[in-house]
Amino acid sequence: MRFAISTVRAVSAPRLRKALAGLAVTAGLAFAVAPAVAQTLASLPAPTLAAEPVGAAKPILAWVGFCQGYPAECAVNAAEPARIAMTPAIWNTIQTINRRVNKSIVAITDMDHLGVPDRWDLAEDGSGDCEDFQLLKRSLLARAGLPRRAMRMTVVIDEKGEGHAVLTLITDRGDLVLDNKTSQILPWHRTGYTFIKRESQDAVAWVSLGGVTSPVTTANR
Repeated sequence: MRFAISTVRAVSAPRLRKALAGLAVTAGLAFAVAPAVAQTLASLPAPTLAAEPVGAAKPILAWVGFCQGYPAECAVNAAEPARIAMTPAIWNTIQTINRRVNKSIVAITDMDHLGVPDRWDLAEDGSGDCEDFQLLKRSLLARAGLPRRAMRMTVVIDEKGEGHAVLTLITDRGDLVLDNKTSQILPWHRTGYTFIKRESQDAVAWVSLGGVTSPVTTANR
């Protein structure tokens, strides 16, 4: 028996070393791929709660004017998905556009910029206030293939007690908020804001989110 084992070792050693080396490479690749996959999945936002509309709400007056000038930006296509199916690629697109717009637009109030209390537009001249940031983000994200129906302009009361506009992304991982005050994308209930109302997903209209006090304008930067 010892002879047989010795013979096998002598004859097979080079092949065995080669095979073991191959297995080591394969195992190394497997261990390298597994953390990469885990890291990719972990990079997605954690599942969170969705904000629940509780009835109809009155639109912001400046939004009405915006929709008259940009009807395609306000149109609701019921054939579009009501939620964004989040993938690493889509999440990367959202983060990239959010950061890019926040860095590229000069924040200024409508009064200082245009001499009016509140006007919504797409910051065509490179300047604007909160809603202009969010409208531009939505326009760019829609061009990138995300469903506009799942991206709703939203009115909140901010940390200063003032009216403020953010963009809510309704996703399969919950409702996420894009803001010009920060490039960190947070679940709606972690922003510290009081959520008042947002655009409806079913019509060119608004729905209430339960906030008691509704601002007349979203005029802060």
